[in-house]
Amino acid sequence: MRATSFFIFFGTVLLIYFSINFLIYSRGLQAFSLSPMWRKGYITVFWLIVSCFIIGEILEHTHSSLTSEWIYRIGAFWLAFMLYFALTILLFDVIRLFNYFFHFLPEMTQTIKFRIGLFTVAFVSLIVLAGHINALNTRVREISLNIHKKIRGNPEMKVLMASDIHLGALIGENREKRLVDIINNQKPDLVLLCGDLVDGDVASALRKNLGRHIQEIKTPMGVYAIPGNHEYIGGIQKTLPYLESININVLRDTTLVLPNGVQLVGRDDRDNRRTGDADGRKSLKELMVGIDKSFPVIVMNHQPFNLDEAVTEGGVDLHLSGHTHHGQLWPFNYITKAVYELSWGSLKKGDTNFYVSSGFGSWGPPVRLGNTPEVVIFNLKFDDPSL
Repeated sequence: MRATSFFIFFGTVLLIYFSINFLIYSRGLQAFSLSPMWRKGYITVFWLIVSCFIIGEILEHTHSSLTSEWIYRIGAFWLAFMLYFALTILLFDVIRLFNYFFHFLPEMTQTIKFRIGLFTVAFVSLIVLAGHINALNTRVREISLNIHKKIRGNPEMKVLMASDIHLGALIGENREKRLVDIINNQKPDLVLLCGDLVDGDVASALRKNLGRHIQEIKTPMGVYAIPGNHEYIGGIQKTLPYLESININVLRDTTLVLPNGVQLVGRDDRDNRRTGDADGRKSLKELMVGIDKSFPVIVMNHQPFNLDEAVTEGGVDLHLSGHTHHGQLWPFNYITKAVYELSWGSLKKGDTNFYVSSGFGSWGPPVRLGNTPEVVIFNLKFDDPSL
């Protein structure tokens, strides 16, 4: 049954992928048929690039290498080009529709079509380049919160949260060092990694020895992580030993108490159903059994579904999630805003503070438009209301 569902899903994705690409190909062929040489070159280059994403995905999961990484990288960038070529074609079609009624465009000679084609390629390339530069420029966001609960020792605490790092074929050592540099500069008391530390299969991360810088992070209260859906996509049985090898404390439906009395609740990801575990992940109510609600409670939950669960249960002071990337590429942010109550940013419901991060890394194309990659600093201040 699961195999059938996978093939239906995979087949649907391929159908959509090649349908969109055939649309782009057909319109491009009209523009780049200025001569037999241009036409032949366009056809060859177009389908070579289109095939890179599929071939790269397969190779990265079977025989990860520098060659497969570059094939996948070209294919990943193509996903961004594909989106904005398709949107540009849609825009052109709207203009053509208006022209059908008002006749304001000149006659489309082959030379004009060729120039429009070149302009379109240049325009979309600039959009993707701008998005790539944006994706590399991580911002540090600071949020100050007052929590009216008792705590042991220092009444202030600095918590650094990062999510969706996606170490692998595209997010490599340079980005890992960037994250570690931010952490070292901020000097937090506690680091929380809220899922998708790796980008699916860990083969690329192992081949490139990624994570060796993350394991050097030293904080007074430690570094804790939870699984995301990508840890399950790559196979949790392979991912967990890798994360443990780089000294990451992974919480899967686990609670613990920090030295100052703050209680961490690390939830397993919704995608744990991929393991076939009949029991599934625990509910928040089950995890909160034994929690002392007079002390602060921080919940880490990768996918921000059913936020009201934390409000109803009571006692949760800070609920942290990632996963959405806030759509990563405009206009997908409108989809994530429709799917999730909170797609990016802060929300307070009752006494619970929610934050959904846009993430540090990216999935697929290392391109971001309509949002920014981030690391979030929470400056927490505690005061005992009974005093």
